[in-house]
Amino acid sequence: MQEQIIHDENYYRSLTRNMVILIIVAAFTPLILINGIIGYKFNTSYKEKVIAHLKEMVEKHKQSIDSFLNEKLSDILVLSESYSYDKFSKNEFLARKLHILKQEYGQVFVDLGVVNEQGIQMAYAGPFRLARADYSKAKWFKEVLINKFYISDVFLGLRGLPHFIIAVLKEENGQKWILRATIDFVAFNNLVGNIRIGKTGLAYILNRQGEFQTKPRVTLSFDQEFYRTLVSHVRAENLVYFHHIKNEMGDETIYLLTPLKKGNWVLVFQQADADAFSDLYQTRNISLLLLAIGGCSIVFIAIFLSRKMVKQIRKADLEKEMTNEQVIEAGKLASLGELAAGIAHEINNPVAIMVEEAGWIEDLLEDEDFKQSENLEEFIRALKQIKTQGARCKEITHKLLSFARKIDSRVQSLQINDLIDEVVALSEKRARYNCVQIETRLTPALPKINASPSEMQQVLLNLINNSLDAIEPKKGGKISITSRREGDYVVIAVADTGKGIPKANLQRIFEPFFTTKPVGKGTGLGLSICYGIIKKMGGEITVNSAVGVGTTFHIKIPINK
Repeated sequence: MQEQIIHDENYYRSLTRNMVILIIVAAFTPLILINGIIGYKFNTSYKEKVIAHLKEMVEKHKQSIDSFLNEKLSDILVLSESYSYDKFSKNEFLARKLHILKQEYGQVFVDLGVVNEQGIQMAYAGPFRLARADYSKAKWFKEVLINKFYISDVFLGLRGLPHFIIAVLKEENGQKWILRATIDFVAFNNLVGNIRIGKTGLAYILNRQGEFQTKPRVTLSFDQEFYRTLVSHVRAENLVYFHHIKNEMGDETIYLLTPLKKGNWVLVFQQADADAFSDLYQTRNISLLLLAIGGCSIVFIAIFLSRKMVKQIRKADLEKEMTNEQVIEAGKLASLGELAAGIAHEINNPVAIMVEEAGWIEDLLEDEDFKQSENLEEFIRALKQIKTQGARCKEITHKLLSFARKIDSRVQSLQINDLIDEVVALSEKRARYNCVQIETRLTPALPKINASPSEMQQVLLNLINNSLDAIEPKKGGKISITSRREGDYVVIAVADTGKGIPKANLQRIFEPFFTTKPVGKGTGLGLSICYGIIKKMGGEITVNSAVGVGTTFHIKIPINK
């Protein structure tokens, strides 16, 4: 039994675990799929829109910077075309033109200079002492001789400050000369540095060697080789390139690059990935938090429902097991009934013959020959004992036949109060001999029940006889029989003031052949028969008893519907 209980517990634990897993899988699968698909689509769409927005912003700034450089180049070109070398070779003239440019563009133009074919600055207007400066070895000087106009990279030059120049080559009367203007680095740097998005977004310009042409507002950690490699990916002039790079610390940064100044420079915009997609990641974190809360709720509900369902299954299994046991017990009772019927049938006739023979012997003892016998009294006592025991055997066989349902079991619709009155009338004679008062309190107009009158009569007789047996004849007592309605049942109570039933025997009183009566006083079949009859009707029979107080049997029988 212990092994069976352990097996059952393992079974129910396994069933609970399987149900929890099944519910969690069934609930989580669509949840994860929906969140995964929607999350992926939203993530992809959001990033594409952010990158598209950044590309558009970089493209606009590229146009703005290119326009700035082209505009300044055009100004110097127009200026060079407007006057002769003789005009430009005078410092005062250059100073007036520089003043006009500053009035027009603010402090963008720093100075103006005229350089001859040998690279010597012939005239100069500006804040530095660069008159007669030699630019013959400067890169911009060589480039402008080849290309006729040139915008240089940022360099320190003779003044030792970062700047870049716009130079235009002119040829007049077979003589070449160059008009050179210096662009203010701070003004140009602000033009680029004003590109700010988020907390980490910044822009700067690199040349093809990876050298900074503007100063970033924060110090960047990578070396020139990194930036040279980065700008090497930029080829077509009208495209904005996107790169996503993770550093050794695991921090991800997005880069958007586009060429400037006909591909000689590259405008770079960079922003930390977490900053660029902060709203997306915040939404993702909220979704994950909600998913975690939902997951915990699903797990809790899965465990709660599984335990509750398994509890119901366990209860149903227990009820089924009890029903099976009742069926088995009913089968045993049926087998015992058949056995009892067979035994009763086989014993009844010999016993009847024995009683008849005893009566014949008793008649023979009336002859004069036997009356003279000195053992006559002993013969009469023995014959009386044979007749008494024979009568008891007949009573036992009669009850055995009743236990085997040999009585009329046809079901009829009957009024139970009428049947109670009949049974009480039958029992009044014995009750009077035993000084027992039978009292009835029957609720009038009770609904009818479906039952076999013979079987119900047997049940009531057995209960009343048991009550009479429980009351000692000399002391007397009382038997109360009541009837009432409780819901869909008619309830009959048979109570006595007898000696009561010990608690240890209460669980066994409905077992066949169990009796506490002295030998010769009972067969132990009465209550078993009552139990079988009431159960067959769909009713219940219960008992309450206390030693020294009395016993009450309650019978519940379904009402006709």
